[in-house]
Amino acid sequence: MVAVGVGPYVLTKYGERDETFWSAPVRVRPGRRAVELDAERWTVVNKERLERYSLAGPENQAAVSAGLTSGDWFRSAVPRKRMKELMRRSDHPAIRDTIIWLGLMALFAGLGIAFWGSWWAVPFFLAYGLLYGSTSDSRWHEAGHGTAFKTRWIDQGLYQLASFMIMRDPTTWRWSHTRHHTDTLILGRDPEIAVMRPARLAKLIVNFVGLIDVPTAFGLMFRHAAGRLTADEADYVPASERHKVYRTARIDLAIYAVTIGLAIGFRSWLPVVLIGGPRLYGALLLYFYSFTQHAGMGENVLDYRLNTRTVKMGRINRFLYWNMNYHVEHHMFPMVPYYRLPELHEQVKGDLAAAYPSIWAAYKEIIPAVWRQLRDQEYYVRRELPPGAPPYHQPAPITDGRAMPLATATAA
Repeated sequence: MVAVGVGPYVLTKYGERDETFWSAPVRVRPGRRAVELDAERWTVVNKERLERYSLAGPENQAAVSAGLTSGDWFRSAVPRKRMKELMRRSDHPAIRDTIIWLGLMALFAGLGIAFWGSWWAVPFFLAYGLLYGSTSDSRWHEAGHGTAFKTRWIDQGLYQLASFMIMRDPTTWRWSHTRHHTDTLILGRDPEIAVMRPARLAKLIVNFVGLIDVPTAFGLMFRHAAGRLTADEADYVPASERHKVYRTARIDLAIYAVTIGLAIGFRSWLPVVLIGGPRLYGALLLYFYSFTQHAGMGENVLDYRLNTRTVKMGRINRFLYWNMNYHVEHHMFPMVPYYRLPELHEQVKGDLAAAYPSIWAAYKEIIPAVWRQLRDQEYYVRRELPPGAPPYHQPAPITDGRAMPLATATAA
């Protein structure tokens, strides 16, 4: 590591990497020059960070050239007969859980409406908002894999409903999530990396109430309704599927327009509190759960044990999250339904680092790791495997988790 002083800051170069990152400032007296340097520092960091994570940037082709795309990932050896049993789908568990989920939402919404105008409505709408704005994510996820139900039309119905609730286009996000699984945390390829290196902390924090994702979602709806995709979306959505994106955006915008019209007509926030609004005030659990999946872990690796976590959760959290806390197992075998993931965990746990005993245990590792990555972009969490487990699958130095810039290495 080479460090060069620049005014009150330090410009740091890691190893042989060509790009540089500003480290945290040293103690200086406040003044205009310090403010200007601070703004310049974060402009440099943000520009380079976004270029590295962009699917339209140089890291995309570099990852292809390096053989990291659709790579030879490690998966635990599970007997074929046992895997067929674990992959067997059934309508019953998902129908039962979906009825409970929708029933609870109807109950809390009804109680909130009954007490509308008083403070008694607040706890009921908070519960409704969390079910709508957070737990729709896990329903969207599982139905998107097509594993929740045996009957396809039920699966697709839930997927469309959950996509609307979570404000995700069902077509672009289906292809996005496919890419997330084939190229998990591969820079320039995975469109669903939630926590970058260094992390965009302000964005992560305000998104706990959807203040970034909701405006972004509406921006995408208007773009899609006009018949256009982003550069990243164009990288993974086939041309034959794009008309679906445009149609869905127009339908969704019409629904939101009617909702706002009703709110204006009745001079009441109630329609917005029921439709759309929960994506803001009910987003807390969405991010609280999802950051446990990959934050602080290795990038540009070909072993899910290096970039994904399994976290033990209580019965209520597992119901709300639809067992996505078994995330290493899910990435290894994404066609296993959520209600069979505990069994899959028992089958493969001898190959995995010990599961985190709780959400809080996971966050005690995540927060320091993400904080350290603000200064050291090569740092990542690397956990010890149990005795007898197959070693980490690292076929080349570029897959060691530090995520050295591939574009620079390829150019060299």
